[in-house]
Amino acid sequence: MFRRKRLIVAALLAVIIFSFLSFVRHKYVLPVIMYHSINPDTQNNSLLVVTPENFRRQMRFLKEHDYHVVSLEEAADFIRNKKRPPPRTIAITFDDGYKDNYTYALPILKEYNFTATIFIVVNEVGVPPDKKLSWDEIQAIQKSGLITFGSHTIDHPNLAEVTSSETIKNEIQGSKKIIEEKLGKKVGAFSYPSGRFSKAARQAVIDAGYKLAVATNPGKRIPDDDIFVIKRIRISKNCDNLFIFWVETSGYYNFMRESKGQKNGRGSQEDTYL
Repeated sequence: MFRRKRLIVAALLAVIIFSFLSFVRHKYVLPVIMYHSINPDTQNNSLLVVTPENFRRQMRFLKEHDYHVVSLEEAADFIRNKKRPPPRTIAITFDDGYKDNYTYALPILKEYNFTATIFIVVNEVGVPPDKKLSWDEIQAIQKSGLITFGSHTIDHPNLAEVTSSETIKNEIQGSKKIIEEKLGKKVGAFSYPSGRFSKAARQAVIDAGYKLAVATNPGKRIPDDDIFVIKRIRISKNCDNLFIFWVETSGYYNFMRESKGQKNGRGSQEDTYL
């Protein structure tokens, strides 16, 4: 009798565990991580600054744990086709075009042969010259073969608040044209400034001929397979702790943060889209 009860309990536990794993499995989203500045200035209190030492530790972590680093376009193909990627697949992006992406991040990416996408703001190229990439540096980075460039608009406006269709078109389509002329290469990726967007901005991205667009945390109501609002994970100083970095690059972090936001009743960027 006791043995029978144990078998029943074991069977129930097995069913519960299997059901939970099946549920979680469908919550997987290919992690697209986002960096900004890679800078050794430890006095900088911005959460968006990661030191070269910690960036190297994170890239080493990806290498040692057999992560499959793909281009952003490849990641978008997996998402578009609703195809589950190989385990530990990840894409790397950088926003704003900081000069230190060239001086510190690129050598480390070369060391590990990792590809990445850098999104640049056209009117911030070389301004200020000691902080932002120049066109010459952007062209030199492009020659590495590891980095592709995308648009982060002309002036970095909050597109969720821009009401002029002409301004939206210029920021999205105009920036694409300028970058293509400067680099002699098609630009297929767009990044919404501060991750903020609207239906009009999303449609303008499609109309301009981009293949994909990235946001940050657009919210649970935005489908995980929308390649024009790809959900990214911001890598900050918190990820100096490699356990946190592992959690955020697991593929389940979007599900965790969206569930937490819903539980806490927090608003999200999705409100600007609906």
